[in-house]
Amino acid sequence: MKIAIFANNRPKSQAVKHKLQQKFIERHFILDDEKPNVVISIGGDGTLLAAFHHYEDQLGDIRFVGVHTGHLGFYTDWRDDEIDDLVISLQSDNGQAVSYPLLEVVVKYADRPVRERYLALNESTLKRISATMVTDVYIGGELFERFRGDGLCVSTPTGSTAYNKSLGGAVVHPNLEVLQIAEIGSINNRVFRTLSSPMIVAPNDWITFKPTKGSDFTLTVDSSVYHDREITEILYKISKKRVYFAKYRHNHFWQRVQDAFIGTETDEDRMDL
Repeated sequence: MKIAIFANNRPKSQAVKHKLQQKFIERHFILDDEKPNVVISIGGDGTLLAAFHHYEDQLGDIRFVGVHTGHLGFYTDWRDDEIDDLVISLQSDNGQAVSYPLLEVVVKYADRPVRERYLALNESTLKRISATMVTDVYIGGELFERFRGDGLCVSTPTGSTAYNKSLGGAVVHPNLEVLQIAEIGSINNRVFRTLSSPMIVAPNDWITFKPTKGSDFTLTVDSSVYHDREITEILYKISKKRVYFAKYRHNHFWQRVQDAFIGTETDEDRMDL
């Protein structure tokens, strides 16, 4: 098995990385940052997102493992004090994995004849900072509405717990291969109307944004930002690619949601009711 370790620059993460490297060398694992079979991300969800994009051209050949050195994240199953158990799990690995859908983002710029393609694990947003963004929204090729406001967010099921949730979007189980649109500061009055509600879009449909002319749009794809280019059209759809996580003890999705947003209720909490 060939393993790559992808860690953020924080001292705690770097210390865990060094310990893991030593343990892998002692147990005759192959450390390979170029063509790994398993990528171990050390840090938090942001670090795992960075690892995902670093290896996105090899997604079909890689499984990810997340080790968190801070708060529990949605993509990080292991704590930093459990690396001995993680090494044992890797030694008995039989290829087990769980996979999640991804978002394909296809952008047509006014100054380029070829469309550019991006891949998102969480979400993509389109915003206009200096003025109201006016964008025609198509679903499955049919015009649905003309949006006016600050921006729009399209998320994957796993990304539904991130920026989408802060916009009032629904939390969606990743077994549902759907897309979700959430509005950012929409304008609704006697003249202008939007649905003014998050939308769940079926996997066989696609979403298209056609913004009015302007070069001051900001496009985000996960943590990457693209701006100051005139966008004529953006197409969003479920990608044919998927992301795979090594399933040694992959926590259930709703357990992750509970841990992240609700926490564990104690007997003392119940007595206060």
